[in-house]
Amino acid sequence: MNGSNSRKIKLLKIWEILNRDTDENNPMPTPVLIKKLAECGIEVDRKILYSDIKLLNDFGYEVMTHRSSSNEYYVADRKFDIPEIHILMDAVRAAGFITEKKTDELVSKIAQLAGSQRAEVLTRNIVEFNTRKSINENIYYSVYEIALAIEEKKKISFSYFDYDIKRRKVYRKKKSDPTQNRKYKVNPLATVFSNDNYYLICYDDWFGNLSHYRIDRMDEVTMLDVPSSEEAQSNKAEIVKHKQQLFGMFSGDKQKVSFEADKDLIDVVFDFFGADLYISESASNKIVFTADVQVSKPFIAWCCSFGTGVKVTAPQTVVEMVKEYLAETAEQYR
Repeated sequence: MNGSNSRKIKLLKIWEILNRDTDENNPMPTPVLIKKLAECGIEVDRKILYSDIKLLNDFGYEVMTHRSSSNEYYVADRKFDIPEIHILMDAVRAAGFITEKKTDELVSKIAQLAGSQRAEVLTRNIVEFNTRKSINENIYYSVYEIALAIEEKKKISFSYFDYDIKRRKVYRKKKSDPTQNRKYKVNPLATVFSNDNYYLICYDDWFGNLSHYRIDRMDEVTMLDVPSSEEAQSNKAEIVKHKQQLFGMFSGDKQKVSFEADKDLIDVVFDFFGADLYISESASNKIVFTADVQVSKPFIAWCCSFGTGVKVTAPQTVVEMVKEYLAETAEQYR
């Protein structure tokens, strides 16, 4: 590297090296820093290096110094603390929608936020929990297209598939022509992580409602040069309610459902329906509450999962659905 170019890049390389390879427990001696710069084709002496470090600090790039016969430098202030990085790494490891390959790449990148010295320790201390991982390597591309479409308020199109018993993709077909894959066209509004999966929440102009799809089951995701509908944007405020009403991300008819439950299930109730749910006591020393719910099979199963601890009291149509579910389940074991 010629002298002119090395001077232009020198401060950037000093910051890059110190930010990557140092922390408060691993400062870098001046001779080592000078050697690393030389390996990049940048020659610098001790006095000039001292001035360069001062210049970085003057402009807000904080480099700490251990004063000695040979100064040692390190970067201590980072955007993420170690506990925050641990949380991010654990979240990626636990995310089933990210493939094994992408998981390893992303965890490594997150660890580097702590600097190379700590990154090795962080990745070495990871405990594997055999999370079931997606095999759809296109998920990053899908997320990119969805995020871009949300930002630009454009519609997207995509194919959607399920898996057969041999883990092969089976694309959903057009009703009018079962030989052709169906192309979904929706207004993307948000993405949400729920029940170990990653979902797109969108507005469907044809049905006139909010719907959701697993992103790892979406293929050929493409942003269209078509603006999102006004109806879609006006429904964006309903996303939180939509998510709260779902059980296991399964859609159903929206209804107001009343419950009676044991008092020791208060925490469970708040976990499912939100902390702002109004709860009162009944004459029989139970808790009673009413919540907006999309009534689906997973919801009915949840109602029955606590035995006598939870009882649906209204409306009668949902009470009958619970009775029917219990009868069919009992019949299966006769």
